[in-house]
Amino acid sequence: MEIAVIPIGNSKGIRLTKTILEKYNITDSVELILEKGFIILKPKNIPRKGWGKSFKKMHENGDDQLLINDVFEDENFEEWK
Repeated sequence: MEIAVIPIGNSKGIRLTKTILEKYNITDSVELILEKGFIILKPKNIPRKGWGKSFKKMHENGDDQLLINDVFEDENFEEWK
């Protein structure tokens, strides 16, 4: 794919189409990687983005229950002392 380099103020830049932005989930920023004669644009992922909202919604729906017990019947806590 060939795209034009365009003036943006005193700099130059490229435009990415809406299709590319949606396909690669690019929202606010990208990571720029310079590697052996190539420029690589990589979507910047924020780990755990939105988890707080999701956990709050789960709690409101009562979906935040343990699936298994956090302490098993045969556990011996004496060995941890």
